[in-house]
Amino acid sequence: MENTWQKGIQTQREECRDVDLNVQGEFPTWLDGTFIGNGPGQFEVGETALEHWFDALAMLRQIKITDGTARYSNRFVRSEDFKAAREDDRVRRSLPGTPASGSVLRRLYQALAGGLQDNPSIGVTRMNKKLYAVTESPVGLEIDPKTLETTDRRDLTTGLESDITLGHTHFEGNTQWGMGATFGSECAYTLFRRSEGNSPKPISRLQFDEHPPYIHAFALTEQYAVIPESSFGVNFRKLLFDTARGGTFLDAFASRDCQSQFHIIDRTTGERTAAVSADPFLIYHFANAYEESKSEAESESESESIVVDCVRFDDITAITDLTVENLRSEDPDLPEGDFVRYRLPLEGGTAERERLFRGPVEFPTINYDAYNARSYQYAYLAATDAGGLPTAIAKVDVEQTTAQRWSEDGLHPGEALFVPAPEPTAEDDGVLLSLATDGYDERSVLLCLDAETMTEQARAVLPHRVPYGFHGQFYETSNPTRSMA
Repeated sequence: MENTWQKGIQTQREECRDVDLNVQGEFPTWLDGTFIGNGPGQFEVGETALEHWFDALAMLRQIKITDGTARYSNRFVRSEDFKAAREDDRVRRSLPGTPASGSVLRRLYQALAGGLQDNPSIGVTRMNKKLYAVTESPVGLEIDPKTLETTDRRDLTTGLESDITLGHTHFEGNTQWGMGATFGSECAYTLFRRSEGNSPKPISRLQFDEHPPYIHAFALTEQYAVIPESSFGVNFRKLLFDTARGGTFLDAFASRDCQSQFHIIDRTTGERTAAVSADPFLIYHFANAYEESKSEAESESESESIVVDCVRFDDITAITDLTVENLRSEDPDLPEGDFVRYRLPLEGGTAERERLFRGPVEFPTINYDAYNARSYQYAYLAATDAGGLPTAIAKVDVEQTTAQRWSEDGLHPGEALFVPAPEPTAEDDGVLLSLATDGYDERSVLLCLDAETMTEQARAVLPHRVPYGFHGQFYETSNPTRSMA
């Protein structure tokens, strides 16, 4: 089998501006807006090879679609980490798998001073009508939506007792729900709400010792926030001691002497309604969550419950195996996350789990604006049959536990963003947009699939190959709402 996936994990230094793309097929006439994705762009700093997939320097990719045409731009985010990498061939701050450049004393000073990387490679978000590139960091980098130029920095922790905010967030209209984190000898995660133009309001706070769980995202229902406490996380005492000697986030990532559980937080009062235990897990991403009444539940429990759908990994390899070397290899050892459903009893106790779709899968999405926090039927995932990157898009019917798939040999499709049709008549009445890497042609293409039938309607061919990305949004011109959490 030819290794086509390694092309998706190789640097692309070229930046393009407003390039007219060749469109094969036809975009729906109603599709009018901007796809903007974030993710890796460069995997080296000078002579230093970056070790982990999450270390790569952030690059934005943007495709504007209107009247059936598509125009493309891409640009690296001009973070302080990027500037140091390009101007000085230096790793400015320790990245998840690559230590900072410099002497032992320099790294020790940075560790004690609490300096954090600002390479915003997870996703993008709109706040107060401004666009930001974000990651697990104190800052968001403001981006000009027309040129992709980096124009400003915003401290996202202002008003919070937190060192960072998470890159994944929820929006309900103009109200943001997010999480901040504080690290040290005592660690905490803070759930907050931020209405447009106002400071964040802390809602609830979960306290931990110096070895807290790693939390990447959380889920919402109409009444509750569901926060996953993993059995794995960074031991910050070890990280502090090891940083000076070149230790990294990954070196300090270890099993915790705690059971995995889900914290169910009342969004109005901030009180913890229940803590529901579960077998060990590590969760990056949620598809959805919603409340289920007694009459709706098919479980043995007679109490009301919360349904949580997510991609679940068994162990620490979900992070440690995502090295650049492993993912590029001829026979990569890919973490096998399954798409699962948990039922969490509101009276507490133990979660029930069923598998909805066998992995490896990742990057779950839904019809977010209409169905997030509500009962729903369809989830869309990037599925991997072989190699180091996804090879298919799977549409999973969570009610019937059935699936449809789209794939093409040599093509590695990214996260599938659902865009609803005007006045939709069904949950899946719309299209999926996915930026894919073509491992044969060394180009990338934006795919447009009919979300109901999973058939291709159009593709826009980019002028070059961009590395496989992480997360993005499609902002409709008339209604620029969020398309994934």
